[in-house]
Amino acid sequence: MADLFNDLPAPDVDWYPDWLAPEAAAHALAQLIGEVAWRQDMMGTPAGRVPLPRLTAWQGEPDAVYVYSGIRNVPQPWTRTVAELKAAAEAACNAHFNSVLINRYRSGADSMGWHADREPELGMRPIIASISLGVARTFDLRHNSTGTVQSFSLKGGSLLVMRGNTQAEWRHRVPKEPNVAGERINLTFRWVTPRTTSR
Repeated sequence: MADLFNDLPAPDVDWYPDWLAPEAAAHALAQLIGEVAWRQDMMGTPAGRVPLPRLTAWQGEPDAVYVYSGIRNVPQPWTRTVAELKAAAEAACNAHFNSVLINRYRSGADSMGWHADREPELGMRPIIASISLGVARTFDLRHNSTGTVQSFSLKGGSLLVMRGNTQAEWRHRVPKEPNVAGERINLTFRWVTPRTTSR
């Protein structure tokens, strides 16, 4: 019998579940909790502005300003641990990154809703390298046309690289998981086209 699932779409991703050794991943998590300048951003909803359900930070080159969900991110300088992870991610992806969005999920109550990274400054086919540290969290990718969902358990030390048409054809999220205890930090390295005019 023919495999009925052969024609299902698949995202263009590279998946390295054991990219960092457990000891290195645990050390990086502890360092980032202390060295990153975390902030609580607000986002617009039909009910008004509410806090993002996670803490964030934006680091990068001085001209790597990035706007998403109405939030204007002016980069903080690279901290030591982030710069080390950036160099390792660049080597793994054969790509260059000038910025990173860092998300801190304090428990399973923190989350990120369905979205795609499609801002013009990311380009048409961005490479986004996602490093996870801490407790494992579910990461869902949903195809825009078919609704096909592919899920990953992003454990500490894993690397997921999104390439090609992934942002154009798929959305992704980190759902709430009330039974999950412990923190997760996720770093998504990317290249942002420097802005030529201020907004």
